[in-house]
Amino acid sequence: MKYIYGPLKSRRLGLSLGISLTPYKICSFDCIYCQLGKTNHKTQDRSEYVLISEIIEELRLWLFNNITKKESMEFITMSGSGEPSLNSRMGDLIIQIKGLAHKPVAVITNASLMNLAGMRKELAHADLVIPSLDAANQDVFNKIDRPAAGIKVQDILDGLIAFRKEYTGQIWLEIMLIKGSNDSSAHIKLLQEAIERIKPDRIQLNSPVRVTTETNLACVEQKKLEEIKEIFGDRCEII
Repeated sequence: MKYIYGPLKSRRLGLSLGISLTPYKICSFDCIYCQLGKTNHKTQDRSEYVLISEIIEELRLWLFNNITKKESMEFITMSGSGEPSLNSRMGDLIIQIKGLAHKPVAVITNASLMNLAGMRKELAHADLVIPSLDAANQDVFNKIDRPAAGIKVQDILDGLIAFRKEYTGQIWLEIMLIKGSNDSSAHIKLLQEAIERIKPDRIQLNSPVRVTTETNLACVEQKKLEEIKEIFGDRCEII
């Protein structure tokens, strides 16, 4: 299988079948904490990087050969080795997957293209959207997520706020906290203000524990994560 992997037991999604919508490491970010390594092709340009027809054919074959596994699957998840929203036919794929597999679809996204109304309309076909938000100002954003040229964190924030108003499904906002980078009291306050405007159904705190290509990353201590969780309120959990 080129585009489908799993199903894998996920901390958040239970048993989930993964689908990759781009070739390896085509992404709009080059996050310092990414366990997949450095981004090969950093872009914010949308294209049909992987043919949707090929993904659907591969999924059709997988479903035919894995009837028992399909029954126990809780989600089909778009994530993989790059940013799924870069695929310009993501919306079509979500619709076709739901018609073929009759399973809820989750999309894990870095939210970099949330300012695009057309992309948000495509994303709204998903049952669950898990966007990430690691920074609430441009300096921290540039340091942690290392975005493609022209991507502004304010556009992401505005897009997430707009998406909440348009979308009736679940939004679980993931925040990756890195010691000394985005965990200061001042920055946590900015994130809290952003959360209040985005209104996610859940907030999921994380800190890097997997091996990455960066050697100077440090995870935030559990005690501090608990303190930040209290600041963000009842919807927040540490994953």
